[in-house]
Amino acid sequence: VQLQASGGGLVQAGGSLRLSCAASGRTVSNNGVGWFRQAPGKEREFVAGINWRGGSTHYADSVKGRFTISRDIAKNTVYLQMNSLKPEDAAVYYCAASRRPYASARSADFGSWGQGTLVTVSS
Repeated sequence: VQLQASGGGLVQAGGSLRLSCAASGRTVSNNGVGWFRQAPGKEREFVAGINWRGGSTHYADSVKGRFTISRDIAKNTVYLQMNSLKPEDAAVYYCAASRRPYASARSADFGSWGQGTLVTVSS
């Protein structure tokens, strides 16, 4: 499966962005899909995940209550709605499809990665 992430940009602190992750090549209906991010000089970290079939979600503590992951089955697309953005949310955001039917928080469980989209948050 190929993943295409989009929607990044420059936003002021407190603002919002919605990232999209479009899957092509095959459906991700049997996979979990996750969002990860990597800031300069830092390791890649888990942000949010969704289990495609049941739609259950989970989040990193740092984004709970501010970010929402969702999916559009018909469009084979996963979204990450990011509200109340903080400067520390600035990073390159990646979407990935898990090798498993659920989305864990371990990047090693994910076999297909999108190219990343840059989110910049000004203070």
